Amino acid sequence: MRRLQALELASTIRHDGHGGVADDLDTVQGTVRWLRDQSELLAGHLAVEDLEVDEELRAGVVELRRAVRALFARVVSPGPPSTADAHRLIPADRALAHLNATAATERVTPQLVWPDGSDPSVRLLSDEPEPRIRLLGALARSAIDFLSGPEVRQLRACTAPRCVRYFVKAHGRQEWCKPSCGNRARAARHYRRQQDDAVRD
Repeated sequence: MRRLQALELASTIRHDGHGGVADDLDTVQGTVRWLRDQSELLAGHLAVEDLEVDEELRAGVVELRRAVRALFARVVSPGPPSTADAHRLIPADRALAHLNATAATERVTPQLVWPDGSDPSVRLLSDEPEPRIRLLGALARSAIDFLSGPEVRQLRACTAPRCVRYFVKAHGRQEWCKPSCGNRARAARHYRRQQDDAVRD
C-alpha cells in the first residue's frame, strides 16, 4: 500500500475536466484536503490531524512531487512524459538527490511485526518528533519503494487527449489510465480520420 502514495502524490496534478490542468496542492487549503484524503495511507507514519499545514510545508510537498514526477518521466522514457510538466521537468539527477535527501531527514528503524494467525509485516519506528519531517520522509520513502519495486516496470504516462496522469498498467492491453481516457482517445482518432478523409475528398 505504501508504494501507492507515490502515484497519489504525482496525481495531484490532473486534468481539470475543462481542457486545462488542476493542481490539488496549489494552496494550503488544497494541501490540507489532499492530506486528509491520504490519512489512511499515512496512518502508519503520523496522524494527519497532528500536522500544522502552512506555506512552508505545502512548498516542501510540492518540491517532492516535482522530484517524483521528474523520475516518473525518466522511467517512461523514451516514451513521452506527462504533458502537464514535460516542459519544466527538473533534471533527473537533481530529482534523485532531492528524493534521497528528503528520505534521509527522518531516521527510521524497521521492526518485524508478526501477530499470531497473520502474515509478518514491517513497521518503521521513527524517533523524529516533528510531524512535517515524518510526512515528507514517508512520502519520499514511498517514492523510493515504488521506483525500486516491480510495479515501476508498468508505469506509463496516459496518452489520451488532455490527460496528464501517470498510471500503473494493470494488464497487457491497457493503454490509458481509465476507460474514460480510452473513450476520449478513440473519439479523437475517429475525428482525425474523418478530417483526413474530408481533406482527401
